[in-house]
Amino acid sequence: MAGPSVELSPVIAASTHWLSRAYPAGTPDTIAHTLSELQARQAVTVAAWLRYPTEMDAALVAIAGPGGSAVLDWRIGSEPDDEEAEEEGWRTWVDEVVVSWAACLLADPMLARRGVDAVAAAIPPSRDERPRPLPRRAGGLPNEFRRLLDPDQRDQEAAVLLRHPDLLEPVASMHRDTLHYLLGVEQVEHAV
Repeated sequence: MAGPSVELSPVIAASTHWLSRAYPAGTPDTIAHTLSELQARQAVTVAAWLRYPTEMDAALVAIAGPGGSAVLDWRIGSEPDDEEAEEEGWRTWVDEVVVSWAACLLADPMLARRGVDAVAAAIPPSRDERPRPLPRRAGGLPNEFRRLLDPDQRDQEAAVLLRHPDLLEPVASMHRDTLHYLLGVEQVEHAV
């Protein structure tokens, strides 16, 4: 599992930035912005680790690039005035599938749990110094993804737009079926 690969850092940063700009914090204060962005980053991180599951996948996306935000921008009507402007260069590192999957995870707590569990299960134990998810707390949640999986009241208030299923639907629906397939959601639904 690529998971902790530093090769994914630009994709995670740009995709988080895109989500944070598209669905800003519920209040204009700095703490709300930070809490909302932390939740976006956790969802994007899980989505990126699922999307690029091997070291080779992470290396290839670092070389080829993820595709950019053009379709996402068009989908929610937030195209930049001048996408060629120097300050808009970060948009080239946005991954449409990662953002769509992150939107799915933010809108559906059960799907977020499945995603985090899949990531945690796929990262093999190693003796090297690569970062790894920390052990589960007494409540059973990996520390890195607490705000995604178990947001407290302040987290929920800060990310009211970021977690609103109806607002996320145009983005989440783009690649939801693939995420459901990857996480085995369809098989569970049909078995019930």
